[in-house]
Amino acid sequence: MPYKNLDELSDKIKKYLPKEAQKIYMEAFNSAWDMYAKPKKRRNLDSREVIAHKVAWNAVKKKYKKDEASGKWKKI
Repeated sequence: MPYKNLDELSDKIKKYLPKEAQKIYMEAFNSAWDMYAKPKKRRNLDSREVIAHKVAWNAVKKKYKKDEASGKWKKI
């Protein structure tokens, strides 16, 4: 279930990720959702949704780092 806009992201993501990181997350999730539609494309038994979330978090982690004290993500 791809996201149509940032408002559809989970409350946790909206609370802790800055808007730019939310956009990165949404775009990466949607791209992975399309890319891994067929089970043959997946390396393991994870669902399409699980893989899309993993891809999205990895995309965010390339440009942002979590501040352990506040729980918020800051640009690297």
